[in-house]
Parts: sequence; structure tokens; C-alpha cells
Amino acid sequence: MSIFKRQLMDIHNALSNKEMSVSELVEASFKRIQETDETVKAFLTLDEDRAKAKAKQLDEQLGKGDEMGLLFGLPAAIKDNIVTENLKTTCGSKLLANYDPIYNATAMDRLSAAEAIVIGKTNMDEFGMGSSTENSGFQLTHNPWNPEYVPGGSSGGSAAAIAAGQAYFALGTDTGGSIRQPASFCGVVGLKPTYGLVSRFGLVAYASSFDVIGPITKNVEDAAYVLSVLAAHDPYDSTSAEVEIPDYISALTGEVKGLKVGVPKELLGEGIDPDVKNGVLEALKVLEGLGAIVEEVSLPHTEYAVPTYYILAPSEASSNLARYDGVRYGVRADNADNLIEMYKESRSHGFGSEVKRRIMLGTYALSSGYYDAYYKKAQKVRTLIKQDFDQLFAKYDVIVGPTAPTTAFKMGEKVSDPLTMYLNDICTVPVNLAGIPAISVPCGFAQNGMPIGLQIMGKHFDEATVLRVAHAFEKHTEHHAASPKL
Repeated sequence: MSIFKRQLMDIHNALSNKEMSVSELVEASFKRIQETDETVKAFLTLDEDRAKAKAKQLDEQLGKGDEMGLLFGLPAAIKDNIVTENLKTTCGSKLLANYDPIYNATAMDRLSAAEAIVIGKTNMDEFGMGSSTENSGFQLTHNPWNPEYVPGGSSGGSAAAIAAGQAYFALGTDTGGSIRQPASFCGVVGLKPTYGLVSRFGLVAYASSFDVIGPITKNVEDAAYVLSVLAAHDPYDSTSAEVEIPDYISALTGEVKGLKVGVPKELLGEGIDPDVKNGVLEALKVLEGLGAIVEEVSLPHTEYAVPTYYILAPSEASSNLARYDGVRYGVRADNADNLIEMYKESRSHGFGSEVKRRIMLGTYALSSGYYDAYYKKAQKVRTLIKQDFDQLFAKYDVIVGPTAPTTAFKMGEKVSDPLTMYLNDICTVPVNLAGIPAISVPCGFAQNGMPIGLQIMGKHFDEATVLRVAHAFEKHTEHHAASPKL
């Protein structure tokens, strides 16, 4: 596991100096998976033959003295809703159990250009709908810190793979917290970029106005490197923003003196576990000690964030998931007598209970007679939530709070209570409603030994400041250096 705890530039230097080979990196990854994945179950599909062939090719490039890509030779785990050419992409759903894409997502093309090596696809809540990865259609992923606990969701497989040392970095997706919350539960770093910074082309849609691809890593510096590769305008994505991409690496100065930090009282009030609250307050003392100015602020419409999200996201999902009908791709029912029966049978057996629940919620909210009462009103509240952030960012550089109201909970503890599960997103969904960037970094451990996450939120397209604050905190603490004893 130690090889993946090294900084990216350390590995690059070791490769350049012939102290290790890319093949050794990839072998270490698959060896670790073999040792630990029977317990963790992070991966749905492995791509061992192609990964080893790619490693051999990169070793030959090294021998010729060719220039190295930014992520040269680094083993990467990919969430299974990001389309990968000729590598099964299931979205954790039985409906797509046999889907073998013929093209790459833009994010995958950018990783390939940076010479990263894909080792496999990670488990997830079906179509990204869940907070624990217990809604996968295939298997349960376990938290490497304690296999009796969930890894979070929906990017639980990606977060667990990094915590377990199975890959150097992973890609996840974040619709309502699905990168940050599992990163918090698994004690790793998870970055949700600004909506529009990273191309969504080739990301299987759950809720199109929320979904974002981002990195899950062992440290903040690595997150900055991966974001540097992913961030770019993409003509294939109509929601891709044409903005100047800063040098995220040079932003990691370790200096936060004079920066203004807002701490919303709503994110440290009722419903926040005492261990989590204490962990965040201790983290704020670290930032104050580094010269940051920390003040209590208010996000008055936060209490409406969860109901707003769970009207808008299922509404978009009900539209996006209409394409899975058993006709063009995916699993098709073979016992139907006619077309309508085939639709019903394919969707009934292909979709899991949580996906069906959200399709029904969304269809109801969009239906005639209820659209104005629910969907339209939720869009108005979304605007109010965004305005809350805009007003604070006129005065503050970043906003800080917990990533999740609790640490990881036990397997099966909340799976039969969807409302309690939805409330687990209270700290993360406001960020997605506003479209701003946020990162989760480890900030301690609860009394039960499970990790606590600190969430740092920033202005639109100001990932540089978010990374700067996260890096400064990380440099002056040791939480990120801890590893589970698998």
C-alpha cells in the first residue's frame, strides 16, 4: 500500500530515475485488489490485460526518454457510470448489465491523454441514487475502516478503492454529494468541481443540471493534478463552460493568512453528530492558527435544500431514465407478448426499488396539475439557495462546515428508511443546488474510529482557493496520512 501513499511527483521522479516501472505500479494495484477486494468489494469490473499492456507500452516510452504525461502510469479506478470504450459500464444497474460502450467519455479521453492507466470500474448506487452504495444491483461495498459500515454513496466504490490503497486515484460523480460524502466516510479527499468545469459528455445522466465528474484521492495535491487534467471546455457538452483554467498546482501555497472563512450556523446545529461538530470546530482552530479570519454566518434557506433537491433531481431522473426501455441497449425482457409489455417487464426487472421510487417521485412532480406546486416552486427555492451563497461570497473567500452530519453508519441501518437516508445529504446538496465547487478533506476520527470530513466550499470556478485552503489545512494536520488496517 505504501507505493500509493507517495506524492505524485515522487512517483514521477522514481519512474524517471528507473527506480520503479509503470508495470510495477500496475502490478502493485492488482496485487492489492487481490488481497483486499474480497472484503471491500470496491470493483465491479477489472481491466487487467489492457492495463498491463498499457503499462508495458509506457515503460517502453520511458526507455526512449519521451516526455511524461501529467498522470503518467498512475492506476486509476473509474466509477461505473462514466462511459469507457469496450469496458462494461453498468451504472450499478441490472438493466445495463450487458452494456459495452463503443466510445469514451471526454473525461476518459483526457485521462488517456495524460497517460493514466484505467484498472477497472467501481461499484455504485444504481444510477447514482443513494448515499451508501447499498442500492447497487450487483454487490455491497464495505468501508475499509470497518467492513461492518457503509462506504457512503453513490461513489462508494471509488472512495473505498482509494482508502484501501487499490488505486492511485479514482473518478467519482457528484449529484447531491456523491463524491464528498463517501470521501468523508472513507477518510480520503473528494473534490466536486463547479458545474460546467468538467465535461459531462459520456457521463450517464441521473440529474443533468446537477451531475459533475471529479477526483477522489489520498491528498489535496493529487486532487489538484487530476482536476488540471479534467478541467477544459468541451464542444460535445452544451453545459461545458468556456472559462480560463488556472494553474491549480501553483495555488497550493499553504498560505491562508487574511482569508475570510464563513461558518454557517445551520451546518453545525440540530442533527449534526457531536463528534462531527467537534472535529469541524477543531479544524477551524487550525485555520485560525494559520491566520484565517473565521466568522459565523447564515445560509437561511438551507433547511429547504433537501426537499428542493428531492423534487428537482428525481424530476430530471424520471426524464433521463425514460430511455431505458429494453429496445436500443441494455437488458430486454424476453417473456413479453407485445411492445408495451416489453417496456413494463424490462423496466420492472431491470430497475431497483430506489430508482423506481425516484422515477415515481419525479413523474408525480412533473405531472399536470402538480408541476407548478412542486417542480416550479422547487426551482424558485433553488434560486434562493444560490443567492444565499452569492451574498456570502461577496464577503467571504470560502465557506466551511461538515461534509456529512454523521460518520459512516452500519450496513443495513438506514436502507429501509429512505427519508432518514435522504437527510444524510443535508450538508452537501446546497452546494449542488448552487453549482459551486467544494472539497471534503479528513479532519479527524469519531469515538467509534470512523473518519470525519471537513467541507470547504468556494465561489463559482474558484477551485484554486478551495484547494489552497484544503492544502494548508492538510499540511498542518496528520489525518490524511492515516490508513485503515485491512
